[in-house]
Amino acid sequence: MSPVHSTPPPAASAGPRRLVVVGHGMAGHRLVEAVNSRDQDGSWHITVLAEESRPAYDRVALSACFDGADEESLRLPALDGERVEVRLGDPAAALDREARTVTTASGARLPYDALVLATGSRPFVPPLPGSAAPGCLVYRTLDDIEALRAAAAATTCGRGVVVGGGLLGLEAANALRLLGLTPHVVELAPHLMAVQLDEGGGALLGRMVEDLGVRVHTGVATERVVTDPATGRAVAVELADGTRVETDVVVFAAGVRPRDELAREAGLRVGERGGVAVDDACRSVTDPHVWAVGEVACVASEGRTLGLVAPGYAMAETVADRLLGGAAHFPGADTSTQLKLLGVDVASFGDALATTPGALEVVLNDPVAATYGKLVVSDDAKTLLGGILVGDASAYPLLRPLVGGALPSDPAALLAPDSAGGTAAGGGVAGLPDSAQICSCHAVTKGALSEAITGQGCADVPALKSCTRAGTGCGSCVPALKQILEAAGVEQSRALCEHFTHTRAELFEIVAATGITTFSQLVAEHGRGRGCDVCKPAVAAILASRDSGTHILDGERGGLQDTNDRHLANMQRNGTYSVVPRVPGGEITPDRLIVLGEVARDFGLYTKITGGQRIDLLGARLEQLPDIWRRLTDAGFESGHAYGKALRTVKSCVGSTWCRYGVQDSVGLAVELELRYRGLRAPHKLKAGVSGCARECAEARSKDFGIIATEQGWNLYVGGNGGFTPRHAELLAADLDHATLVRTIDRFLAFYIRTADRLQRTAAWLESLEGGLDHLRAVIMDDSLGICAELDAAMARHVADYQDEWRGVLEDPAKLARFTSFVNAPETPDPAISFTVEREQPVPGPVPLGMPKLSAEGANTH
Repeated sequence: MSPVHSTPPPAASAGPRRLVVVGHGMAGHRLVEAVNSRDQDGSWHITVLAEESRPAYDRVALSACFDGADEESLRLPALDGERVEVRLGDPAAALDREARTVTTASGARLPYDALVLATGSRPFVPPLPGSAAPGCLVYRTLDDIEALRAAAAATTCGRGVVVGGGLLGLEAANALRLLGLTPHVVELAPHLMAVQLDEGGGALLGRMVEDLGVRVHTGVATERVVTDPATGRAVAVELADGTRVETDVVVFAAGVRPRDELAREAGLRVGERGGVAVDDACRSVTDPHVWAVGEVACVASEGRTLGLVAPGYAMAETVADRLLGGAAHFPGADTSTQLKLLGVDVASFGDALATTPGALEVVLNDPVAATYGKLVVSDDAKTLLGGILVGDASAYPLLRPLVGGALPSDPAALLAPDSAGGTAAGGGVAGLPDSAQICSCHAVTKGALSEAITGQGCADVPALKSCTRAGTGCGSCVPALKQILEAAGVEQSRALCEHFTHTRAELFEIVAATGITTFSQLVAEHGRGRGCDVCKPAVAAILASRDSGTHILDGERGGLQDTNDRHLANMQRNGTYSVVPRVPGGEITPDRLIVLGEVARDFGLYTKITGGQRIDLLGARLEQLPDIWRRLTDAGFESGHAYGKALRTVKSCVGSTWCRYGVQDSVGLAVELELRYRGLRAPHKLKAGVSGCARECAEARSKDFGIIATEQGWNLYVGGNGGFTPRHAELLAADLDHATLVRTIDRFLAFYIRTADRLQRTAAWLESLEGGLDHLRAVIMDDSLGICAELDAAMARHVADYQDEWRGVLEDPAKLARFTSFVNAPETPDPAISFTVEREQPVPGPVPLGMPKLSAEGANTH
């Protein structure tokens, strides 16, 4: 190994030196961030040469594109600063080491004082017959993702083949599954994820992903891709054992190769298996002016390139320190990984395959619970060397930091679940030393996190993320961050408000257990004071969900609601209201369409078709609402609950009734579900969708619950939403028959209403659930808590007791009295409301001079 060179900082009068970074991936981006943030003296001017035309993005999260993420959400922070220039779509084409210049694809010739190669790697496509045919793809970039989407949409056979059963191959298989195809995974090794898992863990993973509809072929080579003689396109894959899989989509995920072409052409030494040969400072052993980071770097101490983001970040930090005059060394590769593959938790850390001489293995394999755990310990059983977890990786955040240290207890006890006498990794995070690395992506230790809590006042996980960057990479350490906060004595209050020390879920249980039916009784017996605008609507929603047969405005309940609920309509910015009648599933007859048009015309209302397949009538004055509702209810309409924390819509495509691609009746199901759950009061609004095939025209996976038709039945997705932070729903169960589907949705909604916090959408609720989707599935499908009968009964009560809220007002003179702008002149319109005309429709006009706009709370008190 060549000696490690030092890089003294430039003299103050020398002016900025020129740093050229070739590559705009995650490692290169991290390097520029590190140099730019620490270079207080302006020592370097940085030019980044990017091959792609888009800014750097998170390649680790590439599969999130199939869960609703877009390019913007994957983007890494912009590289701002006067001393940073990013040249998108202009990669390096040639390197002249003697002249110290880089020539770009556009012909620009850039001089450098230091050059960092961060060109990453390229997918390896085996030289098989037919592997270059149309329909053969790779899985590496956002462009690859778009190509895969297009291929899946055009397929005629409904199957896709992934060549490679490693981490990337399984992510590609999941992508195919989410695109509506049946994936086949072909792996040459005897089991899946052979680099990270042993035979036992790989075998369990294989069984679990097959249960999810993925066909696994292990221990067999791919012989060739069969092509159509006429078109040249892929039509099948043939395996060495004679198996033939008909497919027109083939994804190669059989590993990567470092992109070291520039280095080779420039005469830089490369490793035996490729990659720029660098020393422990990540400097080229050939040229002291050239460095390399990420997947293109072959570190001498490792003897290989490293394909994970954490080592790439560590290299970037090392080079940044060196460029600014430091003496950092690459600390070695942390190849630990925790991920969820096709819904299966998998973790591997340290010497997972027991390559250390004399290493002992402690294995706990539970096929019934579908979990596999292995710890690798030293020959004296005192030191933890590594481990594997499949099916349940909850212990990973606590076990990984122990690698290389003394075992806190018997290894078998560390693997055993708590219910079987396990010791929770030696007492949990509190038992870890300060030197234990909690976040491997950003090399954050427990000591650094503790200092952020005690020294910098970080009191929650977001604050810790902002202060230390822990938890902002792969996210696997977030549970440990919560435990560190708890161990430091930082308690997060979950009280509903100052009047109740209980959470919303606890108040729900209190109401259910005691039979309390009024807010005043609840606050008198279990709270204090008179309540506020936080607890009153929350309790009102709890009471409504427990007793849907009582009108939302009856008795005390009317005074608990916010403005929109009190008037059963959404107040607009000019003091008028919108009226949104229910249109179940978006299906409506011509006669009812005519009624909506006539009502809008007669009352001078603005009309707009909503994103939820309804028609919004805006601009109604308060005193007009009952007359509008009467016209609508007489025509068969009812409240669409656009004003309430309740079910809004169940959106649908036209399904098998009309569409030539539809495989089930999506409209019929959407209408049935919307009528079943109409008026269901919840912690937050609920939206749903039903798509009649995998093409997803109803956007079902962006909803709180969404259903997608399959040839065998229905796939149910839960926990999605739009809004400020869009999130795609996750697959809860596949190929359900009609009765099972409805029962499962019943229980999902009832359990959400019972346990969620105030104003918590289903997406945030699902993320906050201990155990997440697996726990939800166990509760509502396996009845792990023994409450399914209660959940079924709760939904049955709602369905039986439902009453239209608009009609309830029209039939009650006391409720009708609420709908006047002026108590002493009920027919007088509010003079503060005015309109103008745009695009042939009325829109809010200016408020007359001297006439203040009515407040939301004072609209009916004049």
